[in-house]
Amino acid sequence: MNTRPVLQNADARKVFLHRHLLSDAPSGAGKGDDLLDVITRLGFVQLDSINTVERAHHMILRARRMGYRPRNLKPLLEKDRTLFEHWTHDAAVIPTEFYKYWRLKMRRDADVLRGRWRKDRREGYEDKMADILAQIAARGPACSSSVGEDETRGSGGWWDWHPSKTALEYLWRSGALAVTHRRGFQKHYDLTERVLDESVTAHDPGTEETIDWLCQAALNRLGFATSGELAAFWDIASPAETKTWCAGQTGLIEVDVMGASGRMRRMFAREDVFDPVPDPPARLRILSPFDPALRDRKRAEWLFGFHYRIEIF
Repeated sequence: MNTRPVLQNADARKVFLHRHLLSDAPSGAGKGDDLLDVITRLGFVQLDSINTVERAHHMILRARRMGYRPRNLKPLLEKDRTLFEHWTHDAAVIPTEFYKYWRLKMRRDADVLRGRWRKDRREGYEDKMADILAQIAARGPACSSSVGEDETRGSGGWWDWHPSKTALEYLWRSGALAVTHRRGFQKHYDLTERVLDESVTAHDPGTEETIDWLCQAALNRLGFATSGELAAFWDIASPAETKTWCAGQTGLIEVDVMGASGRMRRMFAREDVFDPVPDPPARLRILSPFDPALRDRKRAEWLFGFHYRIEIF
């Protein structure tokens, strides 16, 4: 006999929207500490160059703070350094207080990307890395147009990068470089130690502590999830690692969550998933296709019955 508690669909929707900051009225300064708090509570905000109405990250933040303006983000990234750029499932701005947990991702990216990019990027990028690091150390920040000036530029395809651009991206993804600023949407990179304070970069908590933090933090933001959804949230821990974590946690319960169709899914949650949460305000909000509430298309379809796809590539 099934004795797992049941989270009804209407309640699950409210929890989901509440954890994504869509149950709060979109009031607040939308800048400075208030803006940082929004991003911290979301976990990250995806960056994307598509600009049909406005760039994705600006739409995500405006949906939660009507006072937000695009100019409000840059000081946190380029002056206060309370945000940094790296990857989750895609490029994102992330609270700098989380940087230490990205050390694991950087180590893993260093291995994974080297093998992958040997197959699907132009040859020679590995030979460029030492020279690029020396150039940046001597001359300061660089962007893709200021390195590899003697290299043949690509055809304009998404990933047809010249070798020095690939080297720049690799050095950023693996941690030697950090994004110091953008001009337009073009990233400029500098040595990580010149972008972020040593107090930020010195600590490496190791794999076990990092996996625990990633799972705890993902569950905080999802409310209820399968182990696979916990892995997909940050895209750092593997599905096997999150499955092992769920099996060993005493603070979790298994719940049956009802989807839009009435079918149940067994998920992990904490006891507080049944605590009352506010009803979403009766107002229209425009969500970017890359909004955290829509990023996991399968979850949105299962929970809301909303089949959402865009064709952009």
